[in-house]
This record gives sequence, structure tokens and C-alpha cells, in this order.
Amino acid sequence: MKYVLPLAVFFFLRNNSFAQSQNPILDFISTHKSSSSLFVKRNDTVYASLNADKMMPLASTMKIMVAIEFSKQAAHQVFDPYSMVALADLNKYYLPNTDGGAHPAWIKVMKNENKIKNDSVSLLNIARGMIIFSSNANTEYLMDMLGLDNINNNYRLLGIKHFTPLYYYVSALMLYQNPKKIKEEKILKQIRGLNTDSYKKATAMIHDQLKYNPEYKNFFNPVDLTVSMQQEWNSRLPQSTTRAYSRIAEILNNRKIYSNDTYLILTQILETVMENPANRQWLDHAGMKGGSTMFVLTKTMYATLKSGNRIELSYFLENLNKDEVQQLSQEMNNFELKVLTDEAMIRKIAALQFE
Repeated sequence: MKYVLPLAVFFFLRNNSFAQSQNPILDFISTHKSSSSLFVKRNDTVYASLNADKMMPLASTMKIMVAIEFSKQAAHQVFDPYSMVALADLNKYYLPNTDGGAHPAWIKVMKNENKIKNDSVSLLNIARGMIIFSSNANTEYLMDMLGLDNINNNYRLLGIKHFTPLYYYVSALMLYQNPKKIKEEKILKQIRGLNTDSYKKATAMIHDQLKYNPEYKNFFNPVDLTVSMQQEWNSRLPQSTTRAYSRIAEILNNRKIYSNDTYLILTQILETVMENPANRQWLDHAGMKGGSTMFVLTKTMYATLKSGNRIELSYFLENLNKDEVQQLSQEMNNFELKVLTDEAMIRKIAALQFE
């Protein structure tokens, strides 16, 4: 079971051919409006708003909020971002076959770049791995370290009203495990009988088991969820709206609310696209995070171009099938490039008049 296709490699990189290519993302949104949400803003002008206030699953896009709280606490010297953490402490939260290979891929790169010392890696690289590789194990570790309440309080600080609080959504996968070979229908009935608070309390208990009981995970591996179980898990994911996440993107794009020291750290986590010299030729700064499950694709990004244009974009797609997730995920970079740089695309989006 691979419920996440980690959308972690940030491309951009302008070329001469992208402006003439097709627009499968926009075509999908135009023909599947009930399953889509889109919000595009440029220089304080809204160019597109489709279902912008519809609550939809965030998938890994919610990791933006973890990155923000990490940067805040590091800037206020709550911890040293260069302090080392044992890989064993991260691996407590790694559930094989549930992240599209994101966590092992991150560890491999850390080894190749000689950033693992005495089987430990820095907190800053853990946070970067959460965003760049979309490591769920890293996310679960950082949620625990930073505190869920602290992370969720950023929504209120930023004036975001439409959201469901983040919780230990990786630990939630363990709710669906079946070591006693109970019928799937019975497991799902039990889970569906849990209200939101009870569901989150159950995931918190599982999180503590993963943290403190090394043997706990062994009773359940390998994780193997049916499609129905993945659908139920997906429906319980933290949610928000494209308008809300575009508002968050706008705040980060304009360097508002948070301190300069916070942004100095946040850029190292969320704006890694700027580490490519080709992108620095046409961008002042840009940040993004995408996410996916078996049924959804989500993305929020922001950029300030050398031309002076400021753009924020969020698009969430749900009720997808496996082929649609695969095909559309391959088109995201091209679509985002067009939104950033192609005036014809901006005019096309504005002419659609979604709402």
C-alpha cells in the first residue's frame, strides 16, 4: 500500500517550450469543478476562485504549518536547529510501504551527502526532509517535538478560520491494522463510530506507543490497507481551503507577521527551489509544498519574480483515481510555471470566471 506519491522534487527551471504545451491541470479543473478547488492571486488581485472556501483534504501540503512552527521556535532559540537526532528516533514513526519510498530516499541522500554523523542527522535536515522528500516519519517526529497545539495556533495567528487541526495522521494508519484477522467491515464500523475527538485521541495513544514501545510496531508490519480503509483514512485527514492556504502563502511571500529570523530559517526549509542557480535568475524567492494520497492532489506555492510580480497559488483536487493521480502529478510543474510566467495563462484563468 503506497498512499503517498511524494511530490517533493521542485523543478521550475524555465525553458522555451513550456508556454506552448497543453494544460492538463487546468483542463481537469475546468471539467471536474465539483472535485476541484483553485485560488490564484497576483499582485493582490484575485484571478481565479473556484470552490475556494470548500474544505478539502490537505495531504502533505499541511506540512507547511509544521515548517512555520519549526522556524519560529528555532528563531526564538527554543532549540538549536543544528542539534543532532538519532535516526532510530525518526524510524520509530516510519511505516514501510506507506510513503512511496520518501523516507528511505531521504536517508540515502543524507548518507550520500555525508550529513549523517554517528547515525544522527540535524534537526534542520529533518525539517528539510519533511518538505523536500515529504518524509512522514520526519513529520511525525517534528509534530511531537514542536507540539500540536503550537503548530495549530499558527492558523489563528494568521487569521485562518477554515481548517481542521493537525493531528498524528501517520499514527492514524495503525488504527486500520488487523493483527487478529478481524473482518474489514467490523474494523471500518468501529472507526466510523469514532467522533473526531475520539479518533484523534486514539491516534495520540498510538503515537505514544510508537514513541515509547519499540516492539509495538512489530505486531502490525507490514502496513497493508484496503482501498476502503484508505478512503476512510483519507476522509479523516486535516482539511482546509485553497483560499486559506493562499492567504498563508501570501503572508510568507510578503514576509509578514513573522520575524526576519524566522524567515531566515523558513527559507532553508520551504524555499529550496531557490537553491538551483537557474531559478535565482528569474525569482527573488519562492516556496511550495504539495501532497497526494490515493485520491487527492494538493499544492500551495508562492513566488516573487525578478519582474516584481507576486503570485500565490493553491489548488486541491479530490475524488481522483490512481491513473489521474499519476498523470496529473506529472503536469503540476508545467502548470505552475505557466501561472508564474505566462500572461496568456493568466488571461485564460481569468476568463474562465469560475465563480
